[in-house]
Amino acid sequence: MIRVALVDDQALMRAGFRALLEAEDGLEVVGEAADGEQGLALVRAQQPDIALIDVQMPVMTGIEATRRIATDPALSAVRVVILTNYGLDAYVFEALRAGASGFLLKDTEPADLLQAIEVVAHGEALLSPSVTRTLIGEFVSRPPDRSTAPGLDCLTRREREVTALAARGLSNEEIAAHMVISPLTAKTHISRAMTKLGARDRAQLVVFAYESGLVVARGGDHRFE
Repeated sequence: MIRVALVDDQALMRAGFRALLEAEDGLEVVGEAADGEQGLALVRAQQPDIALIDVQMPVMTGIEATRRIATDPALSAVRVVILTNYGLDAYVFEALRAGASGFLLKDTEPADLLQAIEVVAHGEALLSPSVTRTLIGEFVSRPPDRSTAPGLDCLTRREREVTALAARGLSNEEIAAHMVISPLTAKTHISRAMTKLGARDRAQLVVFAYESGLVVARGGDHRFE
């Protein structure tokens, strides 16, 4: 059973999500909250598998709620999916940096929403290679923020290479082909890099790669440092 918390300041939106999720076998809505502060309290009390959180809310934003969830050791098993009306905007970027496992548009098709919950509940980031490439566009005009980025000295040369390739938007299969290794080996390298850097998922690993300067975007060109 996948347990889901709904955090959105629009009652009608919460009701729609609840009706959709509760009609599906294997999903349970454990509670609703109308702002980020209530949402954080709900997540702490119920410890759901997934928290669907609106990015913009009163009292406490979805970004701040996500940050507090991601940094709370007691909530390490909770995965946050950000809900937004606007696609990959600055708010979504900040949410990914804060520790969200991905994002969904509020007008996502019901089948896509259900699949997304399954994907995140099984420990994967809701960030496909195509979305990663869009995320990269956010970095083109941003210099590396080395003051907040994690150190990469703990990574082996191989782990740095797969991290850089993941940050360019390559899937595990594409990384494997590029490095002439198996997809399983590529996945293992990615997992080890995430563990060493304390990245909750692939989305955060991509953010780390750019903020550390491991990969530098220049007008669509990506250089591995």
